Amino acid sequence: MKKLVILGGGESGVGAAILGKQQGFDVFVSDKGSIKDHYKAELKKYNIAFEEKQHTREHLFKADLIIKSPGIPDKVAVVKELREVNKPIISEIEFAARYTDAFIIAITGSNGKTTTTTMTYEILKEAGFNVGVGGNIGDSFAKQVAIGKKRDYYVLEVSSFQLDDIVKFKPNIAIITNVTPDHLDRYDYDFGRYTASKFRITMNQTKNDSLIFCKDDKTSEDWIKAKKINAAIHSFTAKTIETKRGAYAKNGWMYFNEKAITSIKELSLKGEHNLYNAMASGLAAHLAGVKSEVIRKVLSKVNAIEHRMEFVANVKGIEFINDTKATNVDSVWYALDAMTKPIVWVVGGQDKGNDYSSLMDLVKEKVKAIVCLGADNRKIREVFGEMIPVFEETNTADKAVNVAFNLASEGDVVLLSPACTSFDLFDNYAQRGVLFKEAIKELAKTLPTVEDFGNS
Repeated sequence: MKKLVILGGGESGVGAAILGKQQGFDVFVSDKGSIKDHYKAELKKYNIAFEEKQHTREHLFKADLIIKSPGIPDKVAVVKELREVNKPIISEIEFAARYTDAFIIAITGSNGKTTTTTMTYEILKEAGFNVGVGGNIGDSFAKQVAIGKKRDYYVLEVSSFQLDDIVKFKPNIAIITNVTPDHLDRYDYDFGRYTASKFRITMNQTKNDSLIFCKDDKTSEDWIKAKKINAAIHSFTAKTIETKRGAYAKNGWMYFNEKAITSIKELSLKGEHNLYNAMASGLAAHLAGVKSEVIRKVLSKVNAIEHRMEFVANVKGIEFINDTKATNVDSVWYALDAMTKPIVWVVGGQDKGNDYSSLMDLVKEKVKAIVCLGADNRKIREVFGEMIPVFEETNTADKAVNVAFNLASEGDVVLLSPACTSFDLFDNYAQRGVLFKEAIKELAKTLPTVEDFGNS
């Protein structure tokens, strides 16, 4: 029996462990940190051996195959040692894809992955396809392949970290939403390496597969011009560049392959960034065989994605927006650009080598106060401290909410759009967003009038 070792006992690792057990491997899960109780319960349910708070070399180096959770960098000592002795290391999405013959639509990019993935899934579901959604959304891909309903289609959100460890993973349709500087700390601050990581999504594709990319993203456009891409290439653009093979916007309408699909005014999610997401998801669904009227119907009713420009509440005339998923500068640019009210900006966390220069004009124009939410806010202060006269530092979500509320006036917006990862103070970006929303609800309880609350 072949021995499968999984590094990391989170959603990805546990899903891979369950699939490995199902496929007849001798499975062992090893996590340098603590494994959450509900994941330990799953491992025990399937009689899977595991350890936490350590990596026992005796177990690891007997492995025939290793699956590395995406959160573990290659520079970690045990990963280096395993590579030095030529132990095969793959990602969970690579492993899961080996055990399904489903049609795969995979979405990566620096911004818009979650929204585009959700839109694509909702369109295919509305069209009656037997479709699942996974990757960085919901249950892991591997867990769904192992114990979920058998699917004919999967729509997957995949990160550069997951793509780094693929070997044969080949989506039928790949989407690259855009490529802007992000996670550069994982790539030795080399933007070229990060870009190459994103484009691994297409490395195994053939002429029978499709790659969808944003023609307005110079990095993607330059890469595709310089490199050999085997897949059929389809583009999307909001700059009214008509294309016979792709999506574009012109005179307030969205077109696919020169055919008008929907009025942009009818899109339920507003803003240029959501126009891009709609074009990418609609184009993918179109290539998968979904009729235009179904695409139009879904794009006109799809709801905002939790943690992405999510309206939380209007408290005493002050609007609160949760954009905790904006963990890079480019995402924050879109958030600031979309605001029409004076902003109290909640920003900060674990910096990834950010260059904030692209935000300067928007911050000068729109931000009246900055509230830092991070363990170390020195870089934020160095960049924006002299530009913005009101600058406060906090280290909990409730303090950030209360300070921001006291700085804001009726007609202002408090925008959590951090530009940084959450790992200095929180487990992940979602926990940061949930605690932000909970703090707003607690604040509202102390006030006599709350005008409006979102669905969260």
